[in-house]
Amino acid sequence: MVKDAAGKELLTAIDSVARGRPYFSPAIERLLHDDHRTPASGFADRYDTLSAREREVFQLIAEAKSNKEVAVLLGISPATVETHRARILQKLDVHCIAEVVLYAARRGIIT
Repeated sequence: MVKDAAGKELLTAIDSVARGRPYFSPAIERLLHDDHRTPASGFADRYDTLSAREREVFQLIAEAKSNKEVAVLLGISPATVETHRARILQKLDVHCIAEVVLYAARRGIIT
């Protein structure tokens, strides 16, 4: 779900998950079915543009680590993490953390 989802959507999501079914908000559903993000049209290639450090930061961001947590884990400053984050979003052509997580899941980086 996206963080600005309506209360009714939250109730729908809770009901779905309580029944053992997955739930994706409409915004995420659109991303899941968006053909321009498939490997055949460059999805995998954009990941290859990331540096080794950007890939490390990407992995940790996709695992829901905060900038401060990433900084501590990698021994870099939070400002450096923010710089890497901005470059990652730009290189992958994603616009929010939900898209980062989806991208990582599609690549098999996280499960």
